[in-house]
Amino acid sequence: YYYERISCLPLQLVAQGQFRILKLPLGFIKALQWFFAIFAFSTCGSYSGMLRVAVECKNRTESDLSIEVEFEYPFRLHQEYFDAPTCSGGNTQRVFLVGDYSSSAEFFVTIGVFAFLYSTAALCIYIFFFEKYKENNKGPLIDLGVTGVFAFMWLVSSAAWAKGLSDVKMMTDPDTVITLINSCKEKGNLCREVHDPVMSGLNTSVAFGFINLVLWAGNLWFVFKETSLFAPLTGAPPPQQKPAGADTYGQQGAYEPDPYASNQGGYQPNYNQQGYNQDAQLAQSYGQQGGPTSFSNQM
Repeated sequence: YYYERISCLPLQLVAQGQFRILKLPLGFIKALQWFFAIFAFSTCGSYSGMLRVAVECKNRTESDLSIEVEFEYPFRLHQEYFDAPTCSGGNTQRVFLVGDYSSSAEFFVTIGVFAFLYSTAALCIYIFFFEKYKENNKGPLIDLGVTGVFAFMWLVSSAAWAKGLSDVKMMTDPDTVITLINSCKEKGNLCREVHDPVMSGLNTSVAFGFINLVLWAGNLWFVFKETSLFAPLTGAPPPQQKPAGADTYGQQGAYEPDPYASNQGGYQPNYNQQGYNQDAQLAQSYGQQGGPTSFSNQM
């Protein structure tokens, strides 16, 4: 019995959800934000690249024609190294890359992850708790503030990561790496690039970052329309007051004259009817009778 109730709970939530909000700009753009945030942080955070160079020494036996240099997120290049021949006695030189670009990369990925989490929570609220979202105007105002913060953060993080990516490209260029090898500076030795690193995934991450900037900045307008700040701009009438209760009408009636109490045609009561005449005759006969005799007279 309990297993059946638990298994039916997701179906009940889906049945109660207002999925039509996804057809409106407010929900549709939020779904796009959720989608592009995933691509932004995944294309950057999961990247790993490799370049290959060749060193030909005077003594061909000491040459190494396939030196692989690997690097990956978060792009602390100063920790990445490779071994290159010294072209003298068969020894090798450990060469480290130059630069640390982890700050801009990690900042970009962090904004993407938090944007994804907030978009997920906002979509759940839109679908299942939209009435509570608009209650007391707190939900739209909070949503407006958070959306504005994320729009600004996407601008900063995307610009910073674009600059960091250009530096990563420069420092992982095979021509730049060759200048770090001492044997390539000696005459008679030949150094050349064999394979460039594939940077298409990182280029895509920057593009997704600026797409998220456009989505979050554009969504400010649709979130703003859900707040109470938008009503005065459109000249909408203020909300109507609730009708007064019955007790209010009763209090007003005690002070207001009855419009139907004026001299109008219709039924008028006849005070000269038989009942009233009988009461008058009884009062007259009672007055004619003698009053009660005093006790002294009776004595």
